[in-house]
Amino acid sequence: MALTEEILVNVTPQEARVAVIEQGVTQEVHVERASSHRLVGNITMGRVVRVLPGMQSAFIDVGGERAAFLHVDDIWGNRQNGDPAKPIESLLSEGQPLLVQVVKDPIGTKGARLSTQISIAGRYLVYLPQESRIGISQRIEDEEERTHLREKLRQLLPPEEQGGYIIRTVAEAASDRELKSDIDYLRRLWGGIQDAAAAAAPPATLYRDLNLSLRVLRDFVHEETSRILVDSRETARKMLEFGQDFTPNAAERIEQYSGERPLFDLYGVEDEIEKALARRVDLKSGGYLVIDQTEALTTIDVNTGGFVSGRGFDDTIFKTNLEAAQVIARQLRLRNLGGIIIIDFIDMETEEHKNAVLNEFRKALARDRTYMTVNGFTQLGLVEMTRKRTRESLAHVLCEPCPVCEGRARLKTAHTVCYAILRELAREARQFGAREFRILASQPVIDLFLDEESQSLAMLSDSIGKPVSLQVEPLYHQEQYDIILM
Repeated sequence: MALTEEILVNVTPQEARVAVIEQGVTQEVHVERASSHRLVGNITMGRVVRVLPGMQSAFIDVGGERAAFLHVDDIWGNRQNGDPAKPIESLLSEGQPLLVQVVKDPIGTKGARLSTQISIAGRYLVYLPQESRIGISQRIEDEEERTHLREKLRQLLPPEEQGGYIIRTVAEAASDRELKSDIDYLRRLWGGIQDAAAAAAPPATLYRDLNLSLRVLRDFVHEETSRILVDSRETARKMLEFGQDFTPNAAERIEQYSGERPLFDLYGVEDEIEKALARRVDLKSGGYLVIDQTEALTTIDVNTGGFVSGRGFDDTIFKTNLEAAQVIARQLRLRNLGGIIIIDFIDMETEEHKNAVLNEFRKALARDRTYMTVNGFTQLGLVEMTRKRTRESLAHVLCEPCPVCEGRARLKTAHTVCYAILRELAREARQFGAREFRILASQPVIDLFLDEESQSLAMLSDSIGKPVSLQVEPLYHQEQYDIILM
């Protein structure tokens, strides 16, 4: 059965959200806020701030809060004709203007990642003005089709064309007229960027990628997309205008939604977003996943829970892992998890079961547009994979670290805080000649001092020869306290 896909576009003055729905199930959610624009794709005349020979990298001022990062391997033309790469200190110097493009948004504490190789995406093609080759999307696997597309594009290019192109997957169904329109659009765009670069004083942004609602038409829509529902009249109009000029096949699928019920509520997307922020994901079989996201990597643990199959324990494990493989693939897209991902499936005895689970996982990942690599089971029974990370995960966009635990997901117990206060009080009594000490702490900590630890506090007060008073601070969290010298 062919999959049908719907794309929902929800727009408010504060943010735009896009959900990709396949067979009625939310597969992807994209969020773009007015207060924090996406940077990937932006082309900037930057300025070299610092060159680091030891790391073979440089920091570039592109006008943001933090300097962006450029590695020597991302400098175009540094490895040509088999010649050895030059060190970065011979290519860049501080204060030098440099044309760069953002290839990764700032993530966590890391600044944006840059490249000097420029690429501009159209609907059917990606233009590479510094190249001369014609590449083809890896998703087009048929060799005859690849050869046909390459030759068709060559015939459509103007004789004076010096740049290169990558043919995108959606170009398989594109007409000559649509491809020619894309070529003309990309060439005009690059001409405008060159003119702006010649007059720019760094740092200056020369080109911004399309906003989220317009990227839907360029990047998301394909032959299985049945319609695009937009709940904003103004956004629907802008999408239609853009689509009629550049993506006519996509534009004809745009529909304005005017129902009373919010669009994301109607399709259950709000509930899916809430679930995607949870650490635990329940499986229909009774098993569950535990997903932990750190700065370095993401771990996914598969558990059987209460599921017991009628055929025995091995069959229970196998069925749980098969279901988990499908759910994990969806969660990767929904949460936009990237970087290194380690999956701990439940241990299986037979190679046949392992191969079946791995094949099911790869099959479920096939619809994900993001570039990935998946390795087989390691000796420890783990599946290692990578998923290209170009933007923040859903959790990082919608959430922030807890100000109490600072992302540890643990709090010191009231007893632990009590004992820390007693030690601190003893230290301060030796250092300062106060008349009295007052402890300011949360209610649970003060309650312990008044009950279980009252004797400990009395003994310390007697030892230091100073009175100690207690005061509850309702706004203090459990780990927070102060000792006031009176």
